[in-house]
Amino acid sequence: YRLWLAGLAAALLSGVAKSGVPGLGILAVPLLALFLPAKASVGALLPILNAADINALAYHRRHADWRQILRLLPWVAGGMVPAFYALGRLDEAAVRPLLGSLVLAMLLLELVRRRLAWNRLPHHPAFGAAIGVASGFATTMGNAAGPLMSIYLLARGLTKEKFVGTAAWYFFIVNLVKVPVFAARGMITRESLLFNLAVAPAVLLGSWFGFRFVSRVSPRHFFLLVFVLTAIAALRLLF
Repeated sequence: YRLWLAGLAAALLSGVAKSGVPGLGILAVPLLALFLPAKASVGALLPILNAADINALAYHRRHADWRQILRLLPWVAGGMVPAFYALGRLDEAAVRPLLGSLVLAMLLLELVRRRLAWNRLPHHPAFGAAIGVASGFATTMGNAAGPLMSIYLLARGLTKEKFVGTAAWYFFIVNLVKVPVFAARGMITRESLLFNLAVAPAVLLGSWFGFRFVSRVSPRHFFLLVFVLTAIAALRLLF
């Protein structure tokens, strides 16, 4: 039953994150990995994210800044290729601590992002290239590129509507590309898809909750709770 509770929580958090509260979805990554093998957990989370992406597009599809997406995608592909290769080479014993380390790194990045004025970051093309490659690697290895994308878009000075719409299209494209590769690696199976189907309604509930209630809750306290839970889960993966 713990796996089902973790799956429902992961779907709920993914829906909340895609409704315009970036950073919350990072907890879904280690949550599933606590109850599934590391590679299987990454594969099981992807269709949940696909459903959340589609739901996000229903609300935000008209607000994307396509220049930012097209500028970033070639570099993202450059990060995805070695990550795909690594997934085929690494065994479970290596992927589990790697996933925990990746989540902790993204969590720290999200914490720093909230503390600093990212609009002061350089607009040099090398900055976008570095973010793109790192994002491609992180999203492929552990569906954990949200904080990196937030940093990139915030540094571009987008409005809230443009930020959410651009992120919605970006993750829809990138996560869709990952599906056939994950399936070929055996990370998405018939059983995992049935699991995804069962928890999918929680994505819609998460989106509704995000739109209706998250804005009324203290963002600082909400993020602190997610931060602590994610750190504990990631440390469990490491140790």
